[in-house]
Amino acid sequence: MNRIILLSLIGAGVVGLEGCAVQSLPSPSVASSPTASRSAELHYRVTSLPTSEVHVLRIPASAYQVVPAVAPEIADLATFAQRYDAVAVLNGGFFDPQNQKSTSYVTIQGQQVADPRQNERLVSNPELALYMDQILNRSELRRYQCGQNLRYAIALHRDPIPTDCELLDALGAGPQLLPELTSELEGFTATDATGTVIRDALGSRQPNARTAVGLTPDGDMLWVMVAQKPGVNPSGLSLPAMAEFLKSLGVTAALNLDGGSSSALFYEGTTVHGKLDAEGNPTVPASISCRCSSGRVAPWAVLSLSQVSITGLSVNAIALILCRR
Repeated sequence: MNRIILLSLIGAGVVGLEGCAVQSLPSPSVASSPTASRSAELHYRVTSLPTSEVHVLRIPASAYQVVPAVAPEIADLATFAQRYDAVAVLNGGFFDPQNQKSTSYVTIQGQQVADPRQNERLVSNPELALYMDQILNRSELRRYQCGQNLRYAIALHRDPIPTDCELLDALGAGPQLLPELTSELEGFTATDATGTVIRDALGSRQPNARTAVGLTPDGDMLWVMVAQKPGVNPSGLSLPAMAEFLKSLGVTAALNLDGGSSSALFYEGTTVHGKLDAEGNPTVPASISCRCSSGRVAPWAVLSLSQVSITGLSVNAIALILCRR
């Protein structure tokens, strides 16, 4: 059996690495698998910054693929990892905690399994009407099959699929962090005629726990989880600071994932949570769950196992899973 590493996104979705790499746009940027001569080892490290501890898992595309998976039942990251015999899990896309429906698109094995247009609390919210077209065209992490090659990209939802390629999987999140920050383009932020910020849905300029996926020019993928530091206030990273940190690691394309209290990373049997409470203790999300719009519990879905047969998905979590080729 393949050894799987789950990038479990506690939010709308979970991003899973199954031997892939991701890349970000404004124009869809694409990364193909590097040559097999490069290192096939996973590299995990923690960088201590003045306001945060940044956990980074570097994944070589030569030995792994990255694919999304949905978590259809109540489970913590450790349980989710055990289900797939995973060595790593990272939280990912956005969801509405009140109705457990996705606010992000998710495609698995060519089938759209989560559609934010089916989230009535989202599309019927009068405060969001002005930004709805942008919200429904946010960025996503894509996996393509292009001939004999797997490719990864970060593109806006309505961006065309490259010629001679087939879209296998996609996980919606946003905004893009690199090559440029697209918060306003994607409706996360807005300013008035004077340049005053009138909307900032993610608190993008304030330090917080964060999660992101990045791509390097040589095809490696980085999973990054920013954890707050006890006794430091404010703690974490802003989105611009997150982008600068990723750039320092050689990342040229990056996508922001669900952050704040959703930020968490499971690796080698240990879960690290990014958000701290007032006493400096980790804020632990209650569960990962995923229900279809009919209310029934959806089946577990792992891309490589061809188990996806659900539509109209409402999600509390979607994950990327990582397994060796």
